Amino acid sequence: MFERIIGFLKLDINTIEAVEADESATSQAAIVVGVVAILAAIGAFFGAQAGNAIMDNFGQFSDMDIPFDVPAISPIGAALNALIGAFVAWVVWSALTYFIGTRMFGGQATMNEMLRVIGFAQAPRLLNVFSFIPCLGAILVFVAWIWSIVVGFVAIRQGLDLDNAKTALTILISFVGAIVVNWLIVGPILGLLF
Repeated sequence: MFERIIGFLKLDINTIEAVEADESATSQAAIVVGVVAILAAIGAFFGAQAGNAIMDNFGQFSDMDIPFDVPAISPIGAALNALIGAFVAWVVWSALTYFIGTRMFGGQATMNEMLRVIGFAQAPRLLNVFSFIPCLGAILVFVAWIWSIVVGFVAIRQGLDLDNAKTALTILISFVGAIVVNWLIVGPILGLLF
């Protein structure tokens, strides 16, 4: 599995296609997403703690009078939101890219193939564990985000057997769809829970 993660990070087409074809790799993709989710949850937990500490001490270092009250962020809620959100995003993103890629653009894939390639494409997000580090954490999260977009593009292109233009359109449309799903369904549910 580690070799496959490295292959995805290197954008190795042979590795991506091997994962796509290997029906037993769906559980491996879930493990990758799980590790990313756990590390993101750890980063979110410590990030919320750090953010709360900064806001608590802001008055000591500033003569500014803040005209609004900044609520504290629950570290446990932030961690659970990151943990659950990673799995929900994986499934929603896979379903949307599968549906749009196959129905609108004639791609050839199964839902499980999309789960596998998109799951492994999350590997760059392992850097999110460092999100709590001031300044550097934000840079690493941004790098991981860009890297995962590039890996995701190649994985989706190979997974659906589409050209670059159809892949880009599939990703763009599914991204908008994922935002809508998150905004209408996932966000309110997680907001009620945490």
